[in-house]
Amino acid sequence: MKTRLSLLENMSPMKLCVPGERLCSTEDCIPGTGTYLRHGYIFASLAGYVLRKNEGEELPVISVVRETEAQLLPDVGAIVTCKVTSINPRFAKVHILYVGSTPLKDRFRGTIRREDVRATEKDKVETYKSFRPGDIVLAKVISLGDVQSNYLLTTAENELGVVVAHSEAGAQMVPISWCEMQCPRTHAKEFRKVARVQPEYLQA
Repeated sequence: MKTRLSLLENMSPMKLCVPGERLCSTEDCIPGTGTYLRHGYIFASLAGYVLRKNEGEELPVISVVRETEAQLLPDVGAIVTCKVTSINPRFAKVHILYVGSTPLKDRFRGTIRREDVRATEKDKVETYKSFRPGDIVLAKVISLGDVQSNYLLTTAENELGVVVAHSEAGAQMVPISWCEMQCPRTHAKEFRKVARVQPEYLQA
């Protein structure tokens, strides 16, 4: 299983700062924890990592956190585990729970668009035949998204897709093909974009 260190090595490094260091102008960011304002600029009030995060405001919030508080962030190319919250004909909305095998402290939102569900016959994809609310999905980050902080995700690779799903009867379903799962209790079949899970992505 991937370690936190190897995951961090695959990410863009976070900027380190020292107390009193000027971070940016108030025209670019809103000051957050670990910062202070002076003459229209935001400065670091402690030594640590500089984090920028969109929180629904027009400008991102800039904060400084100590090393023990710095958390792993989803980055382009990262494999993430997420939970489907809603679906419509154009996309599925998810909450990202893990980056690799590392759980996230904060909740990050993601979107899997219809054209990013699988690699072939994209025009024939039907979202409700690929995911259902409550499904646990393995996906890859393809874009850091927009001002609403929605990450764009894909499940086009064979190893990506639904890894845990429950039937209408409440039982955890068993994959029977790349596009179907079956309820062990009722034997009813349901469509899903099923992942061929690799051992290193299995959560303990």
